[in-house]
Amino acid sequence: MTSAAAHRRIGTIEAVKGPVVDIVCEQSPPLHRALYAQPNGERCVLEVFRELGERHVRTIALHRTAGLARGQAVMDSGSPLQIPVGPQCLGRLLDVFGNPLDAEAPFEALDFRPLVAPPGPLSEARAAESVLETGIKVIDLLCPFVRGGKTGLFGGAGVGKTVLITEFMNAVIQLHAGVSVFAGIGERIREGHELWHDMREAGVMPRTVMVFGQMDESPGVRFRVGLTGLTYAEYLRDTLGKDVLLLIDNVFRFVQAGSEISGLLGRMPATVGYQPTLLSEVADLEERISSSTAGSITSVQAVYVPADDMTDPAVNAIYGHLDTMVVLSRKQAAKGIYPAVDPLHSNSKMMDRHFLGERHYRVAESVREHLARYRELEDIIAMLGVESLAEADRRIVGRARRLQRYLTQPFHVVSPHTGIAGVSVPLARTLDDCEAFIRGDHDAVPEADCYMRGSMQEART
Repeated sequence: MTSAAAHRRIGTIEAVKGPVVDIVCEQSPPLHRALYAQPNGERCVLEVFRELGERHVRTIALHRTAGLARGQAVMDSGSPLQIPVGPQCLGRLLDVFGNPLDAEAPFEALDFRPLVAPPGPLSEARAAESVLETGIKVIDLLCPFVRGGKTGLFGGAGVGKTVLITEFMNAVIQLHAGVSVFAGIGERIREGHELWHDMREAGVMPRTVMVFGQMDESPGVRFRVGLTGLTYAEYLRDTLGKDVLLLIDNVFRFVQAGSEISGLLGRMPATVGYQPTLLSEVADLEERISSSTAGSITSVQAVYVPADDMTDPAVNAIYGHLDTMVVLSRKQAAKGIYPAVDPLHSNSKMMDRHFLGERHYRVAESVREHLARYRELEDIIAMLGVESLAEADRRIVGRARRLQRYLTQPFHVVSPHTGIAGVSVPLARTLDDCEAFIRGDHDAVPEADCYMRGSMQEART
């Protein structure tokens, strides 16, 4: 913001087509430079996305374009898009520019950081070190989150992605006393308002930064709000030395915003109508989420799966960058299994006996084997009944059904709506209970007594 070129006239508006503004420049600005016009005294920020000629650029407006007209002067901010950063950002609800959305005064900015930046040096990167316990049984057991890693929650509409990501946010802040950054990409205002109040009531807002780009805003805002959240996470990691939890809801809307911008810029669509730059845009976001010697960034990202099709190009582009993949299944939700995690399709690159330890790996594999065998036999049971199975298979089915119900869990964040108090179960207790199920210690326990409980010790009492 201190450039000598800052706040000088750089050109005039040639055309305004929705959020697309073409500008004739006296000197062509670099890509991603932030320009602005001031119709009616209100600043409208324009980000340069494409060069159309020697002195002709195409920009995307990050504010409403009402009032812009041909011939209006365009000013140069002297830098790319930047946001204010400082320790006082914690506890605040902000927009893509770092301006407050919580009706309070702007926080004191100690510095400004650009949104578009390269990843940190490879020599300073730090590998994933350990499992990050969440207290959520099915996740800790079968698809553990990794401290300093990236986790994706994949699912269609209405299967519980936002509830799970909010519960994880609540759990990590309570269990690990870290700080978190929540980036809401294309959020509905109702969801954002409820989440903000939930975080305040839970008492975790003082250690949280919330950044929102709402569904009705420009595609440029929805395309950049994820980078705003990531920039705050990098600041908390590098300057304050914090272990940061970065939550993004929803990465698919980031892809959609990029697709809108691509069409507005006049690019030819590629596979299934997505932008030809899909892979590079996802990589620009994902590769910056990393841990360094100063601190770690652990990322959890909700990913909408269009039409429940896991082969969608956007889903595959995101999946390639993740360490852990949690798949939420509509079939599980229809059975009343919450969280609706599909235990056979969810996986983690860290499911390795050397990383998890021999006991955790062995128990997780045994649970998967029981659940996989039960799924194989479901059609036979539906047609002929469980009595038609061999004794060994009946025993496996009984234990698998109890394990399936045991891996359900009431959440803290929905307890006001369900009337059931949320529970958090340590990983060691989960392993003890699963070993007991596999040995047959709970064969006489009614299946209903395993449903929506914490540990089996709680079920017995």
